[in-house]
Amino acid sequence: MATIGCNDDHFFLKKSSIDRNYVIPRPEHPRWAQALCHIIASEKIDLAIPTTDADVRAVSRARKKLRDFVLLPRSATIELCQDKYRLTSFLRANGYPAPASHLVTNLDQIHSIFRRLAPCSRVWCRIRRGTGSAGAIPVKSPRQARGWITYWNEMRGTPIRSFILSEYLPGRDFGCQSLWKEGKLVLIKTYERLSYLGAGSHPGQVSSVAALAKTVIATRVVEICVGAILALDRKVSGVFSVDLKESASGVPCITEINAGRFSFATNIFDLTGKHNMAVTYVRLAGVVPLAVELG
Repeated sequence: MATIGCNDDHFFLKKSSIDRNYVIPRPEHPRWAQALCHIIASEKIDLAIPTTDADVRAVSRARKKLRDFVLLPRSATIELCQDKYRLTSFLRANGYPAPASHLVTNLDQIHSIFRRLAPCSRVWCRIRRGTGSAGAIPVKSPRQARGWITYWNEMRGTPIRSFILSEYLPGRDFGCQSLWKEGKLVLIKTYERLSYLGAGSHPGQVSSVAALAKTVIATRVVEICVGAILALDRKVSGVFSVDLKESASGVPCITEINAGRFSFATNIFDLTGKHNMAVTYVRLAGVVPLAVELG
């Protein structure tokens, strides 16, 4: 199988080990879909595989043009999953474990949110959209939360309403990735993060990418993930990467769902067990020879 890579960054492509690479506009650019369609036609591509949230959104927006070249969840499912506050609210409303979370509408509201999350000794402060634990940090007081949010607002231009304060989950950290076709579960694998890449320089001391991990058989984690994904869409298709953290009482709680793209730790799913997850995904899409990877 040959793979073709696309990215808007020349330097990123220099590091690529993909067979052939193309520079294309950023996913937000109005000519992004046109550029991708040109590559698909000229290279006789069989499947487009987005690897970042921005690429998933862009491919989803262009799905009418790319209908025969993608295997994605519905647009509404993608939009819901990419908003951590909306997703957490949806999961809790439907009976699936997720951390209690509150939207920060203004800085004066932070004290009342802390009271609502009591008796937690820590609160998880994070941005409702994005990846890589950007803007995420545990805080012990309203003063710390206010300072952190103010910094991101003044120095990084992040709106105050982009932040949520959530119940802090101290337990084991799991990643669960699954493949679906028209509401049927095809393959699911689970691993536990034991340490984090770059955690020492990260203010939150955690990362979505594990430095050390192990595959695990975690029946309860699988049950929660399968139920939550089906609650999103009974006819769901595509790949779902779910992050979970155990509460103080040992309940695995979903902290985010990456819909439509593989986890950054996808090698642990591809190189272990009987079935390679990436290869299974390609076959599930009805593809044998050629794919294009975005991101």
